[in-house]
Amino acid sequence: MVTEKVMRKVKWVLRKYANDGDFEQGVLMEPPSEIDGNLLLNEGITELQNLLTGAAATAFNNANSYLGVGDSSTAAVATQTGLQAVTNKLYKAMDATYPTISGQVTTWRATFASADANWAWNEFTVANGNSDASTNLNRKVSAQGTKASGQTWQLDLQITWS
Repeated sequence: MVTEKVMRKVKWVLRKYANDGDFEQGVLMEPPSEIDGNLLLNEGITELQNLLTGAAATAFNNANSYLGVGDSSTAAVATQTGLQAVTNKLYKAMDATYPTISGQVTTWRATFASADANWAWNEFTVANGNSDASTNLNRKVSAQGTKASGQTWQLDLQITWS
């Protein structure tokens, strides 16, 4: 008997820049943070199945995808339907040309400018819309510090499929 498994390796990459000028010049405040793993949410799994089978679903493409960040440290549970923060959360649209596919790696990227998401970054998600009402593929809980006004932070989600 042959058994097949879909494997995925998930990595979030966070780049922090002290100001817009440093962002434009590519001068980081510190080395990028690499955060491994996340939890697929039930609603995200269902959306992937719908996309695979041609059922009605919204793609996680440039027009629809948003990376979300919030300040909640509530543990990730598969039945959640988005970020758990009550007040401090933001879904940011994709940078131009994202998501990308290179070989078996899909990468989503959003840049949070100086006035965006200035709070403790404790949770992350990718959604096919700009709110918790959209379908969230996954959720990761990891304290990454507090973004201050004036700073620009860039967040990537990379999923390697095998």
